Order: sequence, then C-alpha cells, then structure tokens
Amino acid sequence: MPGRQRPVVMATGLTTGLAFAMSLAGCSGAPSTNDPVLKIGAIPDQNPEKLNRLYGSLSDELSESLDVDVRYVPVSNYAAAVSAFRSGSLDLVWFGGLTGVQARLQTPGARVLAQRDIDAKFTSVFIANGASGLRPITSADQLVQLKGRRLAFGSESSTSGRLMPQYFLGENGVTMGDLAGGGPGFSGSHDATIAVVQSGTYEVGALNEQVWRSNVDEGRVDPSKVAVIWRTPPYVDYHWVARPDLDERFGEGFTDRVQKALLSLTPSTERGALVLDLFGAESFIPAQNEDYNKIEAVGRQLGKVR
Repeated sequence: MPGRQRPVVMATGLTTGLAFAMSLAGCSGAPSTNDPVLKIGAIPDQNPEKLNRLYGSLSDELSESLDVDVRYVPVSNYAAAVSAFRSGSLDLVWFGGLTGVQARLQTPGARVLAQRDIDAKFTSVFIANGASGLRPITSADQLVQLKGRRLAFGSESSTSGRLMPQYFLGENGVTMGDLAGGGPGFSGSHDATIAVVQSGTYEVGALNEQVWRSNVDEGRVDPSKVAVIWRTPPYVDYHWVARPDLDERFGEGFTDRVQKALLSLTPSTERGALVLDLFGAESFIPAQNEDYNKIEAVGRQLGKVR
C-alpha cells in the first residue's frame, strides 16, 4: 500500500512550499491586491482632455504623499458625481458649491476638506454676443435688459454657471419665465457656454469667471464676437469633499492626512506647480461644511436642494 501514500506526501510538501512562498511574499513588502484604492473624481465642468491631465497629475501627487494607490475616475455629468460619491464609487470629489451640498446631504458624515484660494470669493460673469446689442451693465438693476433674451447656463447643477447667476437675476427682477422661450438653455459646461454665445446660438451666457479668463488667456475667445457684460458679487464655491468612511478603510487619521496633502501642494515643485496652474490657483486653503450654508439656502430657494 505504500504507493497510495506518495500523493499525500507530495500534496503536503506542495502546500508547505506554497505557504512558505506566500510568507516570503508577505515579508517582502509587495503590495496586496486587497489594498484599498482612493478613488477621486470631479464634476465635469470643463473639456475632458484638461480634466484628465489635471486629475491624473493630482492622483500621482496624492499617491506619493499618502502612500496609497490613487485613481481618477471620470463621470459623465454633475449628477453622476453626486451619485458616485453617495454610493462609495468615489471617495474624494472636487465639487462645486451646490453639488457639494447635495452630496453631503445624501452622504451623512461627509466632510469638506479644502478649497482653492480663489473659492472663498468666487464670481461668475455674464457674457454677450456682439450682435446682441447688449452693452456692459454698470449696476445690478440693469439686469432687466436681459428679459426676452436667449440665455444659456452651463450644467443645471452648476453653482457658478447656473445657481448663483439665476439667484442674482431673481434678486434684480428677472425670472426664468422672462427669458426668450420661457426659460434658459443649458450648454452642459462652462467651455460650451462660451461656444454657444460666441457662435450666436445664444445671445447671453453665464459662467465661472476663472474658466472664462483661462479661455481668454489660451486664445479660445474671439473678443470681436463675445465679451463680458456683468460680473456677479462674490460667493463661496468649489471644494474637496471626503466620504465619512476613509479612516475606517485606510486607517485612523487618514482623512486629516488627505487634507494636509491638499494644503501642502506648492508651486515650488514641478508637479505641484502643474496641478495648481491647472486648478487656476496658487494654493488650497482649509474649508469646512459650514462655509456652504448660504449655498444650501440658495439651493433650497431655487428648488435645487430638498
């Protein structure tokens, strides 16, 4: 009967060998396929090429500073960013003021970490096609000139491209029903708003001033066809929001480490300079949930927050 025992001995030896090999692998420091991945995302407010470059560079920077795998996951629209954050498909998201409020209300315990230095006093601009005959508006009460005009916002959930421009119009006597066609159009993004106004498809558009300036600087705006006619008062806008379970998944204090990594970005390093330049900022500064109470109030007033 000895022949029947041989396979048992070989199997035992194989098992022991595999266990030993796995032990060595564990001691070698090789990353486990079960290590959590920090998935970052952003509202798609600009063209995908720029977003991929920006968040790809930021992912590399955060991966190095946090010593975890960081992956940028693009989404199709603003609502998808909120949904992905709620479901846990995204862990850390660059939201606008309104979408950040929506995301936190749907994800109890979510935490605002940081905003750019320019976000504490952000502004939108109204631009007009030259053939519209509209001239620069010198006081807010002159916004009534926009009644009966074809006006485009960006995304329906954009703070700087819809929510706050609509709020300021309403504060100065212009309802959405006063616009040509009985309401505004929606281009989908700030870049697209420039395009539809410059082409004459819409007479007027409202968008993020930082994106407007960036497009002007990059030569994507024809000043003979489109120009700024009004700038809004300042308000608080974009910010980073973290899910409430990051410490549980990545270790105690991880959320604070993420915040520190964002605040530590500096133009003194090549990659830091690239990231901040693409964000149109000189630095990130601390922010907290309460900073967005006014945005929440305006969102409720206009029916965008429930």
